[in-house]
Amino acid sequence: MLRLEGITKRFGPVVANRGITLEVGRGEVLALLGENGAGKTTLVSLLYGLYAPDEGRILLEGQEVRIPSPREAQRLGIALVPQHPELIQAHTVAENLALGLDLPPFFSRPRLLERLKGLLQDHPLKVDLEAPIARLSAGEKQRVELLRALLSRPKVLILDEPTSVLTPKEAEDLFQEVRRLKALGLAVIFISHKLEEVLSIADRIAVLRAGEKVGEVPREEADRDLLVRLMVGRSVAPPARVPPPREEVVLEVQNLLVPRHGFPVQGVSFTLRAGEVLGIAGVAGSGQTELLEALAGQRPYRGEVRYLGEPLPRDPARLYPLGVAHIPEERAAGVVGGMSVAENLALRTYPAYARRGLLDYRAMEQDAERLIAQYGIKTPSPKTPVRFLSGGNVQKVILARELRHRPKLLLAMHPTYGVDVGAAEEVHGRILDLVRQGAAVLLVSEDLDEILSLSHRVAALYHGRLVGPIPREEADRERLGRMMTEGRA
Repeated sequence: MLRLEGITKRFGPVVANRGITLEVGRGEVLALLGENGAGKTTLVSLLYGLYAPDEGRILLEGQEVRIPSPREAQRLGIALVPQHPELIQAHTVAENLALGLDLPPFFSRPRLLERLKGLLQDHPLKVDLEAPIARLSAGEKQRVELLRALLSRPKVLILDEPTSVLTPKEAEDLFQEVRRLKALGLAVIFISHKLEEVLSIADRIAVLRAGEKVGEVPREEADRDLLVRLMVGRSVAPPARVPPPREEVVLEVQNLLVPRHGFPVQGVSFTLRAGEVLGIAGVAGSGQTELLEALAGQRPYRGEVRYLGEPLPRDPARLYPLGVAHIPEERAAGVVGGMSVAENLALRTYPAYARRGLLDYRAMEQDAERLIAQYGIKTPSPKTPVRFLSGGNVQKVILARELRHRPKLLLAMHPTYGVDVGAAEEVHGRILDLVRQGAAVLLVSEDLDEILSLSHRVAALYHGRLVGPIPREEADRERLGRMMTEGRA
């Protein structure tokens, strides 16, 4: 169905893809693995008309094609679900889904809603058609992107980290849909950092490293250790267990209420001690975003929140100097894309670089080089704008900035979102190092394995209410799934 031959793409001195040859046939799922910055997103962008290859050619159904724009890609039958949802925030779900349909002029809103309800009647991924996109969580936005791509009835479907913010049940629903589409002859390119998903859904697995294809194996010949070694050149160990928490209470939350569209976050109470990780799971849109943003001073709330025995300030600018760090749900909210890597790493500490009213960029960039090396951020230079980095490397920039001064409280939402297995191991190691030194961590994630491997206690948000917490020893994926979807422990 689709074949790439000798694809090379350069950005100045950086070679993002070098001589890559891949193919995917009808009714086949080709998984694409690789570390952050390995060239996966560039390759996808070439297929979707966002870039043009410098060398090589693309063949679709045996014919060489040129793809100068996303519109041409769609015309050819290539659909993309991007890693970061690209939706029109001011419009509703239905209006965004309409962009994936071939509609006549002056198609009325009632007719649009009626048609979409018919098309989606038996679809496993449910959405509120009349909800404004701006009010949706990251996971809900991802669902809309998936549905929009499928409504165009493509020949080739590219899924770029499609399950990063889906629950296990939603992910399994997606896999069932992929298997159904595969049986109908659809060709699927599946990009993921979750090796278990790749081993579950793929027919063949190709691995990229430093812009080159370093291996390709049939599913039946692959296992986790082989794929990890192809990706990062070594085996990866599971996170080490940490000592029990200390007695000191770092964060105390009583009867928290956060207004939101749908079910408000209400009646949430918990304590978090020094050296403790409290993991909170939840179906996308259950209130996780609102909970963390309220504690980070970014949303109004009612209730009592105390940090180290004192009322928690509601001003984000005051929290970081007090030792409170925040990893936001969406990377775009954690960086300024047009600013350099060095400037983004210094966002929390700009005053430290002030010299007589001017910024000492030399000192800022020297500190940035140290953090770039320490966190393995792949960037041509500290002066490179963050928007040119891969998604996983943007996440590393946020982590490096927030953790550089050893916070006492870390509010972390999806800290390993979009990072490869090797980088996830490093992130988990850094979080657990903080915990060993007495930091408290509130970890919100839809990766149940991440929660179960890192937490001392686990809880779930269900329709804005907290279920639990319960000791980690009493939890497993099945019980945590019930807490998320049924609201009972």
